[in-house]
Amino acid sequence: MRQIVLDTETTGLEVTLGHRIIEIAAVEIVNRRLTRRSFHRYVNPGRDIDPGAQEVHGLTREFLQEKPCFADVAGEFLEFVRDAELLIHNASFDVGFLDFELSLLDQGRLSQHCTPITDTLRMARDLHPGKRNSLDALCERYEIDNSHRTLHGALLDAELLAEVYLAMTRGQDALIIDLAPSRATAAAVAVDLATLDLPVILASEKELAAHAKQLDAIDKASKGKCVWKRLDVPEQPLALAS
Repeated sequence: MRQIVLDTETTGLEVTLGHRIIEIAAVEIVNRRLTRRSFHRYVNPGRDIDPGAQEVHGLTREFLQEKPCFADVAGEFLEFVRDAELLIHNASFDVGFLDFELSLLDQGRLSQHCTPITDTLRMARDLHPGKRNSLDALCERYEIDNSHRTLHGALLDAELLAEVYLAMTRGQDALIIDLAPSRATAAAVAVDLATLDLPVILASEKELAAHAKQLDAIDKASKGKCVWKRLDVPEQPLALAS
């Protein structure tokens, strides 16, 4: 399974206003392992950079003046990402810019070269409803060191997002169940469970309080839809009619 974590930096926020890509980076994951293979290029946009965007990524037109244009790196970029699953945070933004750049070169859309395209921001919102799910917030939540991220940068952000994605999806590969019978399972079925004296360990008051606190947090985030909290409420006796 080959996945590519991708990020871009741009001259501004609106591709419809003629803004262009100025940095593009992609990091490779194969079978849930970072391979250390990556693609990274700075791109001359041929236009000015919005002051607000420059404050975010720190890239200037002077720095980009001698860099190649997108047309010069497009072939190498498409070769690197071709046929892989793309992982992008707030995918509609980056895909919109890449689709525009590719359309200028008659290269179709990004989805024609890579499929599927997964939005990790949407994944994070599904996993953590009601919470901040920016890249910085996710790094903090999953204890990933981002102290060196003083400015946005496509390569650094792609590397951090790769670690965040692996942390968000950790354990999913353990859900695969081997249904093939084996001697070990056959032997386990033959055990007489009536002969086992299993201890019963009850939760402590501290553990029960922590459990209730966690249910309250889930209930608040889901706006009162926490099923476990409703199940935890003891049934009230019916009132007798007088």
